[in-house]
Amino acid sequence: MNESKIRDLVDEALAENESLYLIDLVISTNNKIQVTVDGDNGVNLSECVRISRNVEHNLDRDEEDFSLEVTTPDISHPLKIKRQYKKNINRILKVKTELDNFEGTLTSVNEEEIELKWKAREPKPIGKGKVTVEKKVTIPYKDIKEAKVKIVF
Repeated sequence: MNESKIRDLVDEALAENESLYLIDLVISTNNKIQVTVDGDNGVNLSECVRISRNVEHNLDRDEEDFSLEVTTPDISHPLKIKRQYKKNINRILKVKTELDNFEGTLTSVNEEEIELKWKAREPKPIGKGKVTVEKKVTIPYKDIKEAKVKIVF
């Protein structure tokens, strides 16, 4: 399968709705095409169908047999691209870096880094007992090994 052609067909379909973006495109050795898309406001089923049809109708099954799957990212999968972080502002993220792990509310995102905030209990500077303090960390994208949205019930 020609990955470039498939990517062009997916991009063409995504161009019709600017809130959608490609997360991943995988073509296995047995021609199983998996397209993962996300959107700034989520992705409804009709958009997945529309993208699937745009790809499928422009490929020739007589030339090369294939299967096609257009999905949205599962909540348990890590965030892969910067645009996903913007979508998840004000949600709790679990972020792994080379040196540390953080869990906090994603408060801001820019082209270079993200910012997390959380509350922690720490010993009082003077006397016994603990006090609640607000912590904040800025993490460059290049340092993020994995970031997942925490599911809160």
